[in-house]
Amino acid sequence: MLTLLKKVTNLKILWRKIKQTMDTSAPLVWFFVLNVVLVWFKTFVNYHMNFNLGAEGSVQQFLLFLNPIPTAIIFLSIALYFRGALSYWIAIAFNFIQSLWLFANILYYREFSDFLSMGILGSGSSTGNNLGKSIAAIIHWSDYMIFLDVVILVLLVVFKQLTIDRKGVQKRFAILTTVLGVVLMLVDYGIASTDRTGLLTRSFDNNYIVKYLGLNEYAAFNAVQTYNQTESRKRAKPADLNKIKQFVSQQKLPDNIQYYGTQKGKNVFMIHLESFQQFLIDYKVEGKEVTPNLNKFYHDQHTLSFDNFYNQVGQGKTSDAEMMQENSLYGLSTGSAMVKYGTNNTFESLPAILNQRGYTTAAFHGDVASFWNRDNTYKSFGYNYFFSKAYYPNANKPNFNVGYGLKDKIFLQDSAKYIEQLPQPFYAKLLTVTNHYPYDLDKENIDFPATTTGDKTVDGYVQTAHYLDQSFAELTDYLKKAGLYDNSVFVLYGDHYGISENHQPAIAKLLGKDKVTNYDLAQFQKVPFMIHANGLKGGIDHTYGGEIDMLPTLLDLLGVPDDQLTMFGRDMLSTKYEGVVPFRDGDWVTPTYMKYNNQYFNTKTGDQVTLDTDVDLKKTATETQAYVDKVLAYSDSVITGDLLRFDTSRADFHKVNKKTFDYKKSVGLAKLREAQKTNPSSVLAKNNNKSTIDLYKTDAPELNSSTHTNDDASVSSK
Repeated sequence: MLTLLKKVTNLKILWRKIKQTMDTSAPLVWFFVLNVVLVWFKTFVNYHMNFNLGAEGSVQQFLLFLNPIPTAIIFLSIALYFRGALSYWIAIAFNFIQSLWLFANILYYREFSDFLSMGILGSGSSTGNNLGKSIAAIIHWSDYMIFLDVVILVLLVVFKQLTIDRKGVQKRFAILTTVLGVVLMLVDYGIASTDRTGLLTRSFDNNYIVKYLGLNEYAAFNAVQTYNQTESRKRAKPADLNKIKQFVSQQKLPDNIQYYGTQKGKNVFMIHLESFQQFLIDYKVEGKEVTPNLNKFYHDQHTLSFDNFYNQVGQGKTSDAEMMQENSLYGLSTGSAMVKYGTNNTFESLPAILNQRGYTTAAFHGDVASFWNRDNTYKSFGYNYFFSKAYYPNANKPNFNVGYGLKDKIFLQDSAKYIEQLPQPFYAKLLTVTNHYPYDLDKENIDFPATTTGDKTVDGYVQTAHYLDQSFAELTDYLKKAGLYDNSVFVLYGDHYGISENHQPAIAKLLGKDKVTNYDLAQFQKVPFMIHANGLKGGIDHTYGGEIDMLPTLLDLLGVPDDQLTMFGRDMLSTKYEGVVPFRDGDWVTPTYMKYNNQYFNTKTGDQVTLDTDVDLKKTATETQAYVDKVLAYSDSVITGDLLRFDTSRADFHKVNKKTFDYKKSVGLAKLREAQKTNPSSVLAKNNNKSTIDLYKTDAPELNSSTHTNDDASVSSK
């Protein structure tokens, strides 16, 4: 107790000395300096505690130390242009704004391993609907310490514990202080440019911008990027597309005659495996397979399974995966392309391509239609139907949902009543959600052991993945009974990583290693890609590819000509396919070498290599980087410039008329009823309007212990 009293007394003495110094020599200047130090300190500490910036060497460490200071000086110096209490409140306000930006990025980075962008902030209504649960899971009480100094400063001013400088400072001093901030920013940029050439001109990871320039500078850079993307549509002209189409034509590969058209006319099920990573295939916990049903499907003799297939998403995460899967266009370097451009752009999407060849096209998602702007984007993609939350009677029951929508078992069973009504052939995309961060599932639905890495975020991942696996088995069991399985092509893919790089100690334990390297982290970006069909020649294919390649590969199997389509992926079944996989941040993988987080590796062995010592690497890296930079830039131009509106070369494809689509529930159900009469090719119609839903069996406890609403979906009696 005496020790504690002594410490308190010492703090009081220290505060009196600080206050005396501030009171007797330019109080406002000292208050300004104090705020600069506080902003710098909490930014610098959180660089190391909450961000994985990968600073290596003395230069990069020095830049981490330096880069919070310039903008802190510039913003806080605004207070020096004022006098009296107002100047103090302005300084506190700018401290708070910078603290809030830091706080928001800590939370966002903790889940997505990336920084907030203007595109993400602008899509708040589309993506923020269900983020509350994730934030509750990722926020730590210690995060609020970022605002502690602001609170203390407010109290000091309110209770007049600081002497207010009524005279202020000379205007020249204020100007020179602002100039000092600008000069320091230029110094920082000069050093950064020396250490990393082309920092602002090439497609680097956002981590690089923050590491070299700072969090506030990143915000400014991102704002400029976003503005330029907006302006690019105004500047776009047909000649821009012609140049790109010439490039795409040169990249076109010959079809594989062994596969081309072998699945023509079949139904297509596109099953989106949320946050599902490749390492889960055949992975065991306590001797039990995490995904026994998907493992069996993966190894089936009629399944083409690609084990060197990478996610290539950027900030748009799931929406980027959909953009690649449906269009063979990359997501943007900042924000979500579906949110920013999905409503108004022209696309050559898979749903429209198949629809114009006699297919019924439908998307299924057990959450609000506006999430990722799907309600508008899917019209641009050419979907006839979009069955979203409004179509699912149980979607508003809290225990039927987890995080981002209906639990998969309930969602897939409730989707069956619409699947059976789709005129054949059809293309149906099913978006599962239960295996989504924070991997939270109620005890009634857990029958699988968690991992024991000690990381709560990671350990539940295998449990939600196991639940997804069970859900998939229930769906395929129904499709077999309903007569749809043998006449359908199944495409399964993981959209992006489930466990971010922020959990490296846990990742090492999952992989049975002491620690992970950047090579391991690159391998951790692999996701499953499986294509299954009755009679298809399957097997494990070691070809290197990514989500951008899904569309041309599927079109090959369906026998759909794609010579005039603007796609940046390539047919992975072609015998001429080489396997270059660009990542959204400019890194890449080839069958021989890979670049990841600014390091190079031998792809086969995992050994780190350098440009100075490996002649073959230098040649490969130069050629591959040039290709990657070009293909990302061209894809961005197509989206931001809406260049496909200029395309008149497609004789067998016409632009989608978005006005013909209406996803309101009443309209969708009426269309289904009418379709049973005008095109009686659905399972329901072929079964004399007798529903097959009774064939769907699920062990979902919610459905077995409560009254399951199944009201207006069926048309059998109408």
